[in-house]
Amino acid sequence: MDIRILTVADAPALWAINEECLPGVGQITQPAMADLVSLASLPIGAYQDDILMGFVLCLPPGTRYASLNYAWFNERYGNFVYVDRIAVGQSYRDKQVGSYLYQRVIEESRKLQSPVAAEINIEPPNPGSMRFHKRHGFSQVGTLSHGEKSVSMVMRPVK
Repeated sequence: MDIRILTVADAPALWAINEECLPGVGQITQPAMADLVSLASLPIGAYQDDILMGFVLCLPPGTRYASLNYAWFNERYGNFVYVDRIAVGQSYRDKQVGSYLYQRVIEESRKLQSPVAAEINIEPPNPGSMRFHKRHGFSQVGTLSHGEKSVSMVMRPVK
């Protein structure tokens, strides 16, 4: 498995994987995905034989990204690596792709001495993501409800 830095040119492939993962990740247009990649401080993809299996997009604090979840962390914390989305294509699930990507995110958080921030859907429920984040050392620091959606705000301390 190769890890590569993603660019705006990768947005169509990221969007396709993102669509496979709904509603576990937020829906996004291809242009918005390209913009998100441009804002990301850690846009990485996991590849096997030049095929994108999954990706993670992380942002630093204080960008212009207009996500309510991201804003929640910005209002409360000055230092974090925000995981906006992690997604693994259907064909590559249960092959440790997500864990491999998170290993890189955790390495980066250690270098920066920044906790990792993320959110997990409570409504609609995403029990797989709850288990995944708990396994990787995240704990709940709050909840946020907006409209019909509710999320658990989680952080992983620098270890």
